[in-house]
Amino acid sequence: MSARLVEIFLPETHVAPLEAILGQHSRRFWREAVPGGQEKYSCIVQQRYTERLLNNLDSEFGRIPQFTAYVSDLEAVLPPVVESVETELPSSDTRRPPTAIERFFSRDRISTDELYDDIEESLEVTPNYLLTVILSSIIAALGMRSGQTAVVIGAMIIAPLLGPTMGVALAATVGNARMAGKAALTLLTGSIFAVLAGMLVGFLVSIDPLVPELKSRTIILPADVALALTCGAAGVLALSRGASMSLVGVMIAVALVPPLAATGIFLGTGEPAIAANAFFLFAVNLVCVNVAGIVMFLVQGLPPKSWRITFGILFLWVALLALLAFLMTARLIFGLAA
Repeated sequence: MSARLVEIFLPETHVAPLEAILGQHSRRFWREAVPGGQEKYSCIVQQRYTERLLNNLDSEFGRIPQFTAYVSDLEAVLPPVVESVETELPSSDTRRPPTAIERFFSRDRISTDELYDDIEESLEVTPNYLLTVILSSIIAALGMRSGQTAVVIGAMIIAPLLGPTMGVALAATVGNARMAGKAALTLLTGSIFAVLAGMLVGFLVSIDPLVPELKSRTIILPADVALALTCGAAGVLALSRGASMSLVGVMIAVALVPPLAATGIFLGTGEPAIAANAFFLFAVNLVCVNVAGIVMFLVQGLPPKSWRITFGILFLWVALLALLAFLMTARLIFGLAA
């Protein structure tokens, strides 16, 4: 089973409380002296206990300047670390023990701090990020214009907007306003640049709006909503297990850049009505990924700071999805009537 190696550096005056904490979260730990009056503790922790150990350490020693903790993954441990009801360690607080369902869904999830580290890098508006967005949008635009599905898939795999989108969902789940602001700003900036890059292609290249790759970005059906919800949930599952490479499959299924590139193309060719249809597809995909993302983070046991705030945000996303679904239905009825 998955395990983590947690290394902790602390002044020797805090050894007693640290050993008491480690005894609640790990059955294997050892101590060694390091220069500067510091003590180093290394412990092997079952993955499901990493979150509560880090929270306990931060609560107890977070204000001590010399305190440092590192977490790293372990490929193998002998004797193996077994995760079962029999090996479950008692909780150090008054919370009820996890149910079998909660234990099942959260056993493979990495800690919240590890999730932060995985997503944090993609929340900065950097020159590399903007160039990646522009290039991805141009690749998608040219691929759709020529009807080359393989080229469009290449743009989907790049998927620079996926990180900020997941950041918005994670921030909404745990109630992190700072992360939400950074993720939303990065997502908005990237979306604008993706549309502008698509407009550039629309200005410079002749476009046939009836090409299937382009036309499919202007039509959305109920099955597309179900696909977006399913793939958003799958993306969060892959992310929360630390298996970032498996996100590639989700990028291919639910793409955010191609609809934005199509929006820019149609704006560049002077067809704002069709551009609005393409942007509508992007909006539906974005909302679906966030709804599914928040729900899946909660299912996996991610601890919200405030259930009321988290459910309030989820309700707003669901309400927005219902509004978009209503508009989609109205558009379909109007189209059939025409």
